[in-house]
Amino acid sequence: HARSRNYVSESDVCKLESVPLDFGDYHPLKPITVTESKTKKMSRKGSTSSTSSSSSSSMMDPLSSVLDGTDPLSLFAAAADPVITTATMDNTRKKRDKDDSSAVGSDFEPWSSKRGEILARYTTTEKLSINLYMGSEKGKATTTGSAVSEKVRTRLEELDDLEEGSQKELLNLTQQDYMNRIEELNQSLKDAWSSDQKVKALKIVIQCSKLLSDTTVIQFYPSKFVLITDILDTFGKLVYERILSMCMDNRVSLSDNFSPESVNDTAKETCLNWFFKIASIRELIPRFYVEAAILKCNKFLSKTGISECLPRLTSMIRGIGDPLVAVYARAYLCRVGMEVAPQLKESLNKNFFDFLLTFKQIHGDTVQNQLIVQCVEIPLYLTLYSPAIDWILQCIAYRAPEVLLTEMMERCKKLGNNALLLNSVMSAFRAEFIAARSMDFIGMIKECDESGFPKHLLFRSLGLNLALADPPENDRLQILNEAWKVITKLKNPQDYINCAEVWVEYTCRHFKKREVNTVLADIIKHMTPDRAFEDAYPQLQSIIQKVITYIYDFSLLFSVEKFLPFLDMFQKENVRVEVCKCIMESFIKHQQESTKDPVILNALLHICKTMHDSVNALTLEDEKRMLAALINGFIKMVSFGRDFEQQLSFYVEARSMFCNLEPVLVQLIHSVNQLAMETRKVMKGNHSRKTAAFVRACVAFCFITIPSLSSIFTRLNLYLHSGQVALANQCLSQADAFFKAAVSLVPEVPKTISIDGKMRPSDAFLLEFLCNFFSTLLVVPDHPEQGVLFLVRGLLNVIQDYTWEDNSDDKVRIYTNVLHLLSAMTQETYIYHVDKVDSNDTLYGGDSKFLAEINKLCETVIAQILDHLKTLGKEETLKRQSQLALYLFNTILAHGDLRNNKLNQLSVNLWNLAQKHGFADTKTMVKTLEYIRRRSKQPEMSHFADLALRLPLQSRT
Repeated sequence: HARSRNYVSESDVCKLESVPLDFGDYHPLKPITVTESKTKKMSRKGSTSSTSSSSSSSMMDPLSSVLDGTDPLSLFAAAADPVITTATMDNTRKKRDKDDSSAVGSDFEPWSSKRGEILARYTTTEKLSINLYMGSEKGKATTTGSAVSEKVRTRLEELDDLEEGSQKELLNLTQQDYMNRIEELNQSLKDAWSSDQKVKALKIVIQCSKLLSDTTVIQFYPSKFVLITDILDTFGKLVYERILSMCMDNRVSLSDNFSPESVNDTAKETCLNWFFKIASIRELIPRFYVEAAILKCNKFLSKTGISECLPRLTSMIRGIGDPLVAVYARAYLCRVGMEVAPQLKESLNKNFFDFLLTFKQIHGDTVQNQLIVQCVEIPLYLTLYSPAIDWILQCIAYRAPEVLLTEMMERCKKLGNNALLLNSVMSAFRAEFIAARSMDFIGMIKECDESGFPKHLLFRSLGLNLALADPPENDRLQILNEAWKVITKLKNPQDYINCAEVWVEYTCRHFKKREVNTVLADIIKHMTPDRAFEDAYPQLQSIIQKVITYIYDFSLLFSVEKFLPFLDMFQKENVRVEVCKCIMESFIKHQQESTKDPVILNALLHICKTMHDSVNALTLEDEKRMLAALINGFIKMVSFGRDFEQQLSFYVEARSMFCNLEPVLVQLIHSVNQLAMETRKVMKGNHSRKTAAFVRACVAFCFITIPSLSSIFTRLNLYLHSGQVALANQCLSQADAFFKAAVSLVPEVPKTISIDGKMRPSDAFLLEFLCNFFSTLLVVPDHPEQGVLFLVRGLLNVIQDYTWEDNSDDKVRIYTNVLHLLSAMTQETYIYHVDKVDSNDTLYGGDSKFLAEINKLCETVIAQILDHLKTLGKEETLKRQSQLALYLFNTILAHGDLRNNKLNQLSVNLWNLAQKHGFADTKTMVKTLEYIRRRSKQPEMSHFADLALRLPLQSRT
C-alpha cells in the first residue's frame, strides 16, 4: 500500500525560500580588516584591581624573534604602515646583500657533489702502497704525579718518534684494499680522539698527509686526494669542536658569529698549542695540509687570523715541486677558504695566478720523464688536473664580475690558449658571460693545440653553456656551423655522441625543423655503422628528451623526416619502452586540442603498441597502470569530429591493439558509449535508420568487449552503464540484454575483493551497485513476451539465492531499497523518465493487475525482512535488530500509505521493536516523532496525528 505521490509539489515544498539579501560592503572573499583597540579601565575608589586589555604583549615571541619580522604575516601586517614597510624592506635588503657578499649560497656546487664522480672516474689496476702508523710504547707509564714539563717532553718525544720509523709500509695493495686501509685510518683517528690520545690522532693525520706527496701511481692521484682530505676534514672538525666546547660558559655555547674577545684563555691556549704542534712538522706537505685543515680555528685567536694565514699558506705551496701535487694543494686551500672565509677572494685569486705562473712546469723535463716511467700519455695526464683546476676556478668565479672573465681569457691567450685551462674557465664562469663571448671562445678553441686536450671536449663545454644561456642572435648560425664542423669529423662514436647530445639542445632551442632534421640525420649516419648506438642509449635518450622538450607540436615533430628513423635505433626493449613513455608523456602534457592528423595517429599508435607489447607475466601492476594511463591519454585526444563512423573504426582498431591492458579496454568502452550519446545529441533523440544502426554497432562493441574484463565489479558497472546508454538511444532489446547479463553476473560476486593489494569484503560494493541498478530498473519498460517486472523478479531471485555473510544485514537493506523501487513503480507518473522511451507508468497506465503484482512483491519482500528481524532476537544481535527495525519504519513512513490499518499497525510494532531493548538512539527517536507531528499539519496528512499518539518514547532505563 504505497502512498500516491505528487513529485512536483513535493519538490516545491522542499525548496529553500529565497530571501533578498543586501550585501552592502560585505563580500565573503574580501579581506577582513582588524582594528587594534587598547582600553584601560581605571580603578575606582575603594577598588584594589585594575584591568588593561591590549593586543600587544610585552613578552617577546620566540618565533618572531627568529624571523626578524620578515615572515609573510608580519610583512602583510606592516603593509598598512609605509614607514614600517620601508624599514623592514631596507633591513631585509641589507641582510641579503651582506649574505651575498660574505656567505656561500645554495647556487654554489659543494665539494661533496664532486667527490663521488672523481672516485668513479680516476681508478687504477696497478698495485699501491701505504705507510701505516703503528703507535708507540714510549711515555705510556707516566704517573699522575708527573710534572708538566715531563708531560710536554713525552709529547715531543712522541712527535719525534714519527720521524724515527714508527710506521709500517704495506705494498702491493689493490685499489679497493687501499681505500679500505684509508677508511681504517679515518676510524683510527676518531678512536684515538675519543680515547683522548690527541698526539696519536695528529700522527695519523700527518702520516696521511705525507701520502699526498706520492705520485707513483699518477692516474689514481685525484681519488687519493679525495680520500685523504676526508681524513683531514674529520681532523679539522674534531679540533674545532674541541676548542669550541672549551668556550662554553655556564653550559651556554658561543654564537656562530663570536668574537675572539669572548673566547676564554684556556681555549686560546689550547688553540695556540695546536698551531705550535703543527708548525713543528718538518716536511712541507703535511705541515701545509694539517694547518689548512684547522684554518677555521684562527677565529678563536684574532679577527684577522684567517685573512693573514691564507696568503702565507698560498706562498707555502710555491715550495711544492710537483705541479700535480701543487695544484691539488691549491684546490684544498680554496676548498677550506670558501668554507671559512668566502669573502677573501683576493687570496683565492692570488692562489690561481700563482698556478698560472708555474703552469709551464707541466711540459718540463721532470714531468715528462715521470710520465715515460709510468707509461702515461700527456692527454691522460692533463685530465688529472681537471678536478683541481675546475674547483679553483669555481671558487674564483662564484658571483664574480664579468671583468674577471675577460682577465682570465687574456691570461689564457698569453699561455697559448691552453685547452685544459680554457675548458675549466668555460666550466666555472656563469653561462651568460660565456654565451655573450661565444665567438671569442670559438676563435680561442681553433688556436688550441689539440695534442694535449681534444678540441671536441672544448666544444662540448661551450655547448653546455649555450644550453643555459643564449648567444647574440646574429652569431647563432655561425656558432652551430663552427661547432658541427668539428663534431661531424669525430671518428670515435662515443666522443661524437657525447658532443652531439649537448649541441642538439642548442639546435632545437634556436633553429627550426630543417636544422634539427640535419643534425638527427648526421647522428643516425655516425651511430648506425657497427651498431654503435647500442653503447650510447643514455645519450640517445637524452637527445630524444631534448627534441620533444623544444618541439612539442607533434604535427611538426613527426614532419621531421629523420625523427622516426632515429627512434628505430632504440632496439633494446626496455630502453625503447622508456623512450616511448617519454614521447607519450610529452604528447599528453602539451597537446591542447584533440587531433585526427593521420601522421600523428599512425606514429603514436605505433609507439603505444610498442609500450603495450612490452607487457608480460612479470610486468608489475604499477608499470601496467602507468602504460595504460599513457595510452588512455592518447585515446582521449583522438577525435574525428562529426565523422562518427571513423571514430568507431579507430576504437575497434585500438581494441585489437591493446587487448592486454584492462584499463585501456575500460576506457574504450566508455569512449564508445560517449560516442553513442554524442550521436543521440546530434540527432536530438530522433534517430534515422543510419544513426540507429550506428548506435546499435556501438552497443554491440560494448557488449562484446565487457566479458573480456577480469574485474567483476568493473563488468557489473559497465553492463549497467552501457544498458543505460542503450536505453537512452531507444535500443530496448539491447538494453535488456545488458541488464540480464548484469543480473546473471551477481551470483559470481566473491565474498572478498582485492583493493590496493588488500582483501576487503565485497558486500558494501554490491549494495552500492544494486541501489544504482534499482534506480535504472524504474524506467526500464517490461518486455512484451516476458512477465510483469521480469527483471526485478530475476534480480530478487538472485539476491535470495546469494550466500550472504552470517553477521551481515546487507540482504535486508537491499530488500528495503527494493521497497523504495516498488513504491515508485505504483505511481501514476514516475519521478523521472528516459526521453522517447515509454516506461511502465505509460505502458500499464495504472492497471489494477499491474498494481496487484507489485503489491504481491511488496508483501513477499516485507515477509522476508520480518523473518530476518525475528532471527535477530538473540542478545548479541539485539542492537542490529533495533537499527533494522527503525530503518524499515522510516521506509514505511516515507513511502507507505499509513491510512491502511495493517501497515499502520506494522509501523507501530516496528517503532516499539526499535526501542524494546534500549538500543535506539533517543535523539533520533525524538526527532523522528517531531517530524511525524510536523507532517500531520500538512493537507492529506492528518492521519499522522493519530500515528504520533500511538508512538510512545521509551527511556533507556
